[in-house]
Amino acid sequence: MPALLASTLASTSIGESLTTFVNAAGQFFSDLAAVHWGALVLGLVFFGLNLTLRSRAYFNTLRAAYPAVSFQWRRIWGAYFAAVGFNNVVPVRGGEVIKLFLTRSSIPGSSYPTVAAAFFVEAIFDACVGVLVLIFAFTQGVFPKPPDFSKLSSFDISYLAGHFRFTLFLITALAILGLVAFALLSVRVRAFWARVRQGVTILSDRRRYLREVVSLQALGWMCRFAAFWFLLEAFRVGGSVGNVLLVFAVNQVAGAVPLTPGGAGVQQALLVKVFAASAAGTAAVAAYSVGQQIAIAAFTAAVGLGAVVLIFGFRSFGEVLHAGRASREAERAGTPLVEDRSPYEDDPPPPPAPRLRARY
Repeated sequence: MPALLASTLASTSIGESLTTFVNAAGQFFSDLAAVHWGALVLGLVFFGLNLTLRSRAYFNTLRAAYPAVSFQWRRIWGAYFAAVGFNNVVPVRGGEVIKLFLTRSSIPGSSYPTVAAAFFVEAIFDACVGVLVLIFAFTQGVFPKPPDFSKLSSFDISYLAGHFRFTLFLITALAILGLVAFALLSVRVRAFWARVRQGVTILSDRRRYLREVVSLQALGWMCRFAAFWFLLEAFRVGGSVGNVLLVFAVNQVAGAVPLTPGGAGVQQALLVKVFAASAAGTAAVAAYSVGQQIAIAAFTAAVGLGAVVLIFGFRSFGEVLHAGRASREAERAGTPLVEDRSPYEDDPPPPPAPRLRARY
């Protein structure tokens, strides 16, 4: 019964959100001639630079976890772009599974717990920035307060905000599932946590963490800021510090409800609400709300798919997911899979050795 309820809610949520998205898309395509294409291209370039810098920070985290292993940044870059591209076209953030598998297959002798734990390292700085962004947004008088989310036209967030008891039940259920998963892993908990600690090794060296991770993430956020500034300009909403920070806040909220690709529907509802009093007008805001999402989704999906094909030798995202599932099943069974590495790698992985320089 709970599974049926969750399935019904999810399908209704996706339908409602996609309706909002399609309506905004109609406005975007009817106003396509007014788009400033130069600003749009610059926005996408800076968005790509943001992801590139973040992938380098992730690479540095993994290099600290596996100091004696040689692996390539371009493969980590490819895994990062593939994950973002997949998440922008498919709901429920399945791209994280793709990033996990492609990264794991790129580092000889690595383990899934270690690679997954490395995700947490970049989340620390992002969470700090995210909190500051939300504080700014909620103090501007235009961003809806959490109780007002129930009045938005996107089912995803309006239902959760309007049904507090169900939301509390859902959070509690997820917490219980987490405890159950921990209990099941407790049989091998010592080895498991040793691998997890290995993934966050760089946190034990504060200077290195600040130099090789935080500094790159900060630059990445600046590039992301520039990206949305140019995107706001491209769709005639107007680039400004306040507007970009409001867009950041919208992305934070939409990312918390990943039932649609890239938060489609939630983003449109929030952006129209936030910029309701903007001089650009409702039509321009509606066009921007869907135009920037389509542009980013198309750009990241194209680059991500290119990385999957050209760097890793797979033919599609689906083939990567299939290989990833087979790899996880083989690891659980304790039998290494011959295909548990990218077809790009023709030579066997090198044995552990004194620290080597990473190849670029």
